[in-house]
Amino acid sequence: MTYSVAVRALCEFTAKGGDLDLRFTPAPTAQEGIVGHALVAARRGEGYQTEVALSGEYGPLRVRGRADGYDPALTRLEEVKTYRGDLQRMPDNHRQLHWAQVKVYGWLLCQQNGLSEIELALVYFDIGSQKETLLTERHRAEDLRQFFEEQCLRFIAWAEQELAHAGARNTALEALGFPHAQFRHGQRQLAEAVYKAVSTGCCLMAQAPTGIGKTLGTLFPLLKAVPRQGLDKVFFLAAKTPGRQLALDALAQTRAEPLRVLELVARDKACEHPENACHGESCPLARGFYERLPAARKAAAERRWLDREAIREVALAHQVCPYYLAQEMARWSDVVVGDYNYYFDSSALLHGLASANQWRVAVLVDEAHNLVERARKMYSAELDQLSLKALRKAAPTVLKKPLERVGRAWSELNKEQVEDYRAYDAPPQKLLNALQGAVVAITDYLTDNPTAMDVALQDFYFGAMQFGRMAEQFDRHSLFDIGKRPGKAGSSLSRLCLRNLVPATFLAPRFAASRSTVLFSATLNPSRYYSDLLGLAHNTPWLEVDSPFRTDQLQVRVAANVSTRYRHRSASLGPIAELMARQFTERPGNYLAFFSSYDYLQQAAERFAREHPQVPIWLQGRQMDEAARQAFIQRFEAGGRGIGFAVLGGAFGEGIDLPGERLIGAFVATLGLPQLNAVNEQLKLRMGTLFGAGYDYTYLYPGMQKVVQAAGRVIRTTEDRGVVHLIDDRFARPEVQRLLPSWWSIDSL
Repeated sequence: MTYSVAVRALCEFTAKGGDLDLRFTPAPTAQEGIVGHALVAARRGEGYQTEVALSGEYGPLRVRGRADGYDPALTRLEEVKTYRGDLQRMPDNHRQLHWAQVKVYGWLLCQQNGLSEIELALVYFDIGSQKETLLTERHRAEDLRQFFEEQCLRFIAWAEQELAHAGARNTALEALGFPHAQFRHGQRQLAEAVYKAVSTGCCLMAQAPTGIGKTLGTLFPLLKAVPRQGLDKVFFLAAKTPGRQLALDALAQTRAEPLRVLELVARDKACEHPENACHGESCPLARGFYERLPAARKAAAERRWLDREAIREVALAHQVCPYYLAQEMARWSDVVVGDYNYYFDSSALLHGLASANQWRVAVLVDEAHNLVERARKMYSAELDQLSLKALRKAAPTVLKKPLERVGRAWSELNKEQVEDYRAYDAPPQKLLNALQGAVVAITDYLTDNPTAMDVALQDFYFGAMQFGRMAEQFDRHSLFDIGKRPGKAGSSLSRLCLRNLVPATFLAPRFAASRSTVLFSATLNPSRYYSDLLGLAHNTPWLEVDSPFRTDQLQVRVAANVSTRYRHRSASLGPIAELMARQFTERPGNYLAFFSSYDYLQQAAERFAREHPQVPIWLQGRQMDEAARQAFIQRFEAGGRGIGFAVLGGAFGEGIDLPGERLIGAFVATLGLPQLNAVNEQLKLRMGTLFGAGYDYTYLYPGMQKVVQAAGRVIRTTEDRGVVHLIDDRFARPEVQRLLPSWWSIDSL
């Protein structure tokens, strides 16, 4: 068997040493890098070749890549690196890596073209000044061959290990059986659809009821597809921590040895020394990181099961950073479990690695109804004038004028806008120019002062850069708006927002880059809403999985004589309290009651407690930490009695599992419609223009998704029995009931 490796991956494995150093280095954006490479190529003479495809073999290794440029007239091979700031500040280990890459490319070109010697060049291109620094060396082909073989020899043992691992993994997965005696009802249907999607190379949207085992029902067929479809990786992406844990639990059930499973967690949760800066002079786990990485990497690969705790144990045993060890192991793991942002964000780790290494990947998106809002946030940006005002007072002298220019341009916008809120056709160019000037000035300052730890300055800097990037891609899928609020002495301050409304443009290439992406949830209805907003191909199959639950397991009752509209809320409190008390008397046990806001929740709880003090109640707070949330859930004991009051769409509306007697019913006193405000009204207008369904796309579909998720807490197994009360007259409307699960049988009171 042949092991294929990219030139960059080979050199990063064999030639990178020294400290982990994340002190501020103003790296160009990907787009700036592309432009920089194009400018360098445009300056070269006729016959200059770009993106030169090269490959070569050594033993079981096939090394491949694309050299940036080759000038046959000079017999010069060039590797172009874009940068900002002072080139002298570039760490030595970066320069060593760059030379290693160009030397490997040099040998591959000599071998391909039959050259006896060649000139190698590192071209450092300053994005700011657009000046080149050219470093050249002349090498004999024989010397480059020896260097190439040395790198291959350092990697070959690992490559042989990886080939053996892949062979053993594929053999095990070919023989892998379903971990239970039989599939649950609907689970086989889901698994077969997932397998068909990855086999045919298409995406899939699957709406499947809570309780059928969606996580195992999607992971198992993809594991079976790994050897048959030549998959390199499976990525399981979740919106929240409980989703990651469900994936890990399902993978543990498969007992698929020797599968390597990795959990990725956020940097702030993985950091062992949050008080230290991330470089060798400050953090002991960054010092000598790349010297100790090989042993840590080997130990982690042998460990195979790499959840958060396992990664931490391996990292601390070898005195390396757990967060960056996990990022390294993403290259060498078969299944990676992490948050949405690791694949869908603009700088996503997993997507970047998959592209650079040409991996064949399959992606699972858990609770995919959350991806719309999460992706909108990934590709939006906002700036707060209050933060700028505070920064201007404390900023270094050299930054005063650039920040003042931003402040003046911003203040002019405030003066021109009489209203508290206004949406615009495009972001103002004068402000964008001022922001760009400030970004350049801050870049220069931070380059000259890399140890400066002004959090406010860095926050504004990164926010301004994101704002600029999103402004460059502003189109009809985006909205620019200004919201004003009163300041001191009659002045006004504002917040500038570049809101992405339709993330389809950004997400569609990510779906196309995978062999298959499966989006699954209990609420993916209507399919066109998710397809339009997420950018799925129009022919993407949509599957509604058969429910394993019987209609008689769940009583669904619509209280059509109550209105929970804002203007009717005071009048609704009495009927709601009476309905809840009547249900509790009819069948005592544990219930969840959902309301549209904390204020409404508080009013309803006070009314209920006053009129029915004999019934225990407990309330969701506005800012509950993990311990408080856990205490709320623990009140739902088997055999317990009482009502938990919660906010629809909050921490207890999805992702919690209370089977059997732990939860026997729910009251949903709202349609869950998003708040009526100026921003959502603008969203409605745009959704109407783009899709002809402004109200539905903005209010109805997102609201009903929360209702169905909340109601889904009640029936978790085929033995559960319960009741859901939908409290509002609008639940009786046909267009609303069409959005409810098809297996429900609905009674109106």
